[in-house]
Amino acid sequence: MSAPPAAVPHRLTGRRVEPAGPLDLSGSGRGTAEAVRFLRECQGLGLRVDWRATGTPSYDPALLHHLPPPAEHASAETELTAWRAAYAQGALYHRRGPDFVTVLDRREPGTAARLTLDHPALHDTFLRLLEPTPVDTLDPVGREALGLLAAERLVLAAGGWAVALPPRIRRWPVPCTAI
Repeated sequence: MSAPPAAVPHRLTGRRVEPAGPLDLSGSGRGTAEAVRFLRECQGLGLRVDWRATGTPSYDPALLHHLPPPAEHASAETELTAWRAAYAQGALYHRRGPDFVTVLDRREPGTAARLTLDHPALHDTFLRLLEPTPVDTLDPVGREALGLLAAERLVLAAGGWAVALPPRIRRWPVPCTAI
């Protein structure tokens, strides 16, 4: 993918993207899953997103603190302050290999967890959830994998929809030789 998902209307100007309206973070259905996917893909592409949020999350909003915070979220000013303080580029991301996915999670201060998803059900479900997916379309094995991925805080499952959280970083903000 070389452009943000079209499911969220947006304007792309150079490396800056601006959604046409506020993104729904309430967790009440597909809109939230599409918003999270949009933010995740923009981050993976190294795009700067100027966006506004709407809705009070029905889930732990800290799940999204690895994504760029909104410019404004009128109904959750305290949460917005916490999000801005916690955000760091590359705090959560994934890389893919043949029949496995490696996830690096540094969202908790002072910790770094590297998870390898090589069990076929976990691997397949994670890849499927890169697209927002209705939970009721998953078979029993997929639902069990979803539960395990959600327990590791790698998936947002809310409002009957699920979407994977870690972006696949395709463009880092600095050259790799500078790190």
